[in-house]
Amino acid sequence: MTGKEKSRKHPYFSGNYAPIYTVQHAHPCSVQGTIPEEFLGGQYVRNGSNSLQDDDRRDLHWFDGDGMLSGVFFKRMPGSKVQQPLYTNRYILTDVHCATAEHPHINPVVSSITTLVSPMVSPLKVFMGMLRTMALMFSSFLGFVVRPIRRISTANTNILYHDGRVLATMETGPPMRVYLPSLNTVGWFTGSRAEGEPSDEITGPSFGGPGIEGFHKEMTIAHPHNDYQTGELLLLHSTFIFPYVHYSIISPGWTGKHGSYLNQPVPGFTSGKMIHDFGVSRKHTIMVDMPLALDPTNITRNKPAIQYDPHGCTRFGVFPRYCPAQIQWYETDPCCIFHTVNSWDENVPWGTRVHMLVCRMNSVSPLYHMGDLDAPAEATHRNPECRLYYYQFLADRSSEITEQWALSAIPFEFPHVPRHLEMAAARFVYGCSMSEGNFATRQKSSVKIDCLVKIDVQRLLKVAESQPPTQITGCVDERSINEILATNNVDDPVQVFALPYGWYAQECSFVPRKDGISEDDGWLVTYVFDEAQLDANGNAPTTSRSELWIVDARNMRDIVARVLLPQRVPYGMHGDWFSEEQILNQREVAEFRSLD
Repeated sequence: MTGKEKSRKHPYFSGNYAPIYTVQHAHPCSVQGTIPEEFLGGQYVRNGSNSLQDDDRRDLHWFDGDGMLSGVFFKRMPGSKVQQPLYTNRYILTDVHCATAEHPHINPVVSSITTLVSPMVSPLKVFMGMLRTMALMFSSFLGFVVRPIRRISTANTNILYHDGRVLATMETGPPMRVYLPSLNTVGWFTGSRAEGEPSDEITGPSFGGPGIEGFHKEMTIAHPHNDYQTGELLLLHSTFIFPYVHYSIISPGWTGKHGSYLNQPVPGFTSGKMIHDFGVSRKHTIMVDMPLALDPTNITRNKPAIQYDPHGCTRFGVFPRYCPAQIQWYETDPCCIFHTVNSWDENVPWGTRVHMLVCRMNSVSPLYHMGDLDAPAEATHRNPECRLYYYQFLADRSSEITEQWALSAIPFEFPHVPRHLEMAAARFVYGCSMSEGNFATRQKSSVKIDCLVKIDVQRLLKVAESQPPTQITGCVDERSINEILATNNVDDPVQVFALPYGWYAQECSFVPRKDGISEDDGWLVTYVFDEAQLDANGNAPTTSRSELWIVDARNMRDIVARVLLPQRVPYGMHGDWFSEEQILNQREVAEFRSLD
């Protein structure tokens, strides 16, 4: 390795991907434009990876790092409809964060995902990393580390609301409860209550259990699904211990009859899998089994612990919501699906159609590139693409996938469906795109989102009825994003909000207008950053600042308000909008976690 290569910053540890160490609490923000009344008392919060130490070690992945929440709370001013935006950012006080904050020399506690996916890493290094993690956890219980490390999750990926709790999630542990608008950490949530909540509350069973098996059953994938109609939270627990995947449903208010839906095995998985998301309709649950194995025993065969099989297949397992034993499997060409978009049911005379929208990649290269690795040849594709993709299954009637093709050819990732329209045939879906490049690109470069998109799903499905696309490789709307921008058609089924040159966005959330006249009557909210602030070396000065933009979702043109933040918000993972009602109805907290 040359000196130039050694000095080169990791792409996900430079620019606006670099961690930020200044923590703000309720910092007043100035505003350009007019904030809609619907934002009163609500808060937008985004989760993301923010390494505690600026070590820029070579084994670093964008998925590594401590969880940090960045939020803008629209505080009501007494006696008026005026609101004051307040910016707050805080680390999520996980076991790992607290231990490494007090004992920096033990960082990292857990091996980087880069170490687990790299085909060039020696099996001995992987094994020693796993052994070191277990030794640190054990020594923490003996008092050598002040904070016991009971769970290894950094809770750095997603954030959602369920039954009076705001939960931060990641694959390597249970959800962590946090509190709005302060963003204080409450404690781990394991199904019926969270640490830090009053101990006299009535609780039910919890997922997990004693021993190593219980430790694995606590691991919840990053994207649980909240059914806003029934109040149920649906979760998967993916491990590398047979039967590999478990399934839980948590009902609001917890009564004993719901305990049977905790840690139910999902049959049909033949190995541990890397599962980030799954599909949920009102009546059905949909597993996504990619040819992406998570198997630590691979190191004994001189293979990486996380490995993609280009000769395998992607499978979907569909079952009635409360009956995982009735799963029916469907096979298709190998692909990677990290995010599902929406799923819904349709009753037809010959059965039930289950519809599913996903972000489908024909390459797994990004998993390597986020670790600054060259992707193996088998993980790449000559024509990489990541598209909004449609699947249709005829539940209980056929083992064939009825329909499978792309709705649009533009890059599409970090999807969002208005929460009150999930699990139904929502007309519009929103997401992130880019005018150049692709989320599935083969080149090592950081993801740069310079377009937000709105896609009229139902209109494109109508087009497909009259002009059926070719299965698997077909596409309803084959235009590029620049062709769509050039038309400037207000009635286009694909609407694009393009940011000014050099500005980049993050995942957006939808805020509905009260008494709106259409499904898209509301606003998109997202963090944005102007990279003109970076210095000549591509680094972000301490004076760099991000903004929160509120965009009209109906015309996908107008920025109705810009909230000027006191510092930058690093490009991160997933965020959500929390209404005033949700914030006011949070469950009581007896004690918050603290570094003191």
